[in-house]
Amino acid sequence: MQDASAPITHRRVLKIALPIVLSNATVPILGAVDTGVVGQLGEAAPIGAVGIGAVILSTLYWVFGFLRMGTTGLAAQARGAGDAAETGALLMRGILLGGAAGAVFILFQALLFWGAFALAPASAEVEALTRNYLEIRIWGAPATIALYAVTGWLIAVERTRGVFVLQVVMNGLNILLDLWFVLGLGWGVEGVAFATLIAEWAGIGLGLWLCRDAFAGEQWHDWARIFDAVRLRRMMQVNMDIMVRSVLLTVSFTTFLFIGSDLGDVNLAANQVLLQFLSITSFALDGFAFAAEALVGGAVGAKDRHQVRRASIVASQWGVCGAVTLSLVFLAAGPFIIDLMATAHDVRLAGREFLIWAAIAPVLGVASWMFDGIYIGATWTREMRNAMIQSVAIYVVALVALVPGSGNHGLWASLMVLNVARGITLGLRYPKLEARIA
Repeated sequence: MQDASAPITHRRVLKIALPIVLSNATVPILGAVDTGVVGQLGEAAPIGAVGIGAVILSTLYWVFGFLRMGTTGLAAQARGAGDAAETGALLMRGILLGGAAGAVFILFQALLFWGAFALAPASAEVEALTRNYLEIRIWGAPATIALYAVTGWLIAVERTRGVFVLQVVMNGLNILLDLWFVLGLGWGVEGVAFATLIAEWAGIGLGLWLCRDAFAGEQWHDWARIFDAVRLRRMMQVNMDIMVRSVLLTVSFTTFLFIGSDLGDVNLAANQVLLQFLSITSFALDGFAFAAEALVGGAVGAKDRHQVRRASIVASQWGVCGAVTLSLVFLAAGPFIIDLMATAHDVRLAGREFLIWAAIAPVLGVASWMFDGIYIGATWTREMRNAMIQSVAIYVVALVALVPGSGNHGLWASLMVLNVARGITLGLRYPKLEARIA
């Protein structure tokens, strides 16, 4: 484990960031294999069932995504303060909360699935297959949600190689079981579900092993500390602020999609293709934002204002380098990527027309990504939440002003305004963050 008080260098930032970037790169592979395997069955319904089922569960689990970020910030600060007992207790709090949330999902699965199908109705055949898929996979909820806390803790203690190993093992096992259960044993949609279920429980088992030194002492069953009311309240406050921020961000992107659907099928399709560029950007820049979370959190815990600034600057330098590189790649290779993702000529033309927005998005959005990481590490989550509220208000004004006259260009310009506003509103608060560190 890297010493929390070690100098913050470019090498240290890359040691945290690069495994996260590689780990994120494995995520879309699994989705492609899931779809490809059921696609071999020669029917449309299984493909739709796996797709709908995965979306329903990922949406439910996403509600607890704050566990990853909140655990990283709080554990990094405890580590920076040299409080090993609290560092271990935070891991246990996260695991227990994740397990409890998963148990609630299992208990109320019938109600949850009814609500999901009420919002997104499907044909009788697809719904039946989706229910079979969900009724198997829901038993992995405790493991999946608890794994958010495990991942956040590993990032906090700068063990991102462990995060990479965790993702590779989980996704690799899932893929192998997909092939065996579906193509070998002929289990169909249920085979995909069982493959993921086994991989999820194997993942939490491996994750706990990677965190094994947290269980070496007494802190992991120091129940008085783990259930301390003040510490629990602090954890819930941080997590709720992050959740509000994340909900607002998701609503903003959903609004983008809904408005885009009113601008014609071609524009909608082109936007869907170009949003994949933003997804790639997020996967790449997450690594540097996570480095900021761990390093800033450690510096705040140590009450070292100089190290907070150093961590913020060094991590952000690499974030900017990554953003510029992505923008140049998108400008150069964007038309080729669009052609790979779309075969319709009119969609390809529209994709090229609006490519400039996806290409400049990394540069315009890098400040918001990096400040998010800095604020999560500092657990300045209330300020992050308030900055998001202000930014979304600016975004709404931009939509009203730009879309009626400029159509899809105005829609993309509004999204860029959102990213810039997030960076500015967070940046304006940063000096106060530094000043409050004793």
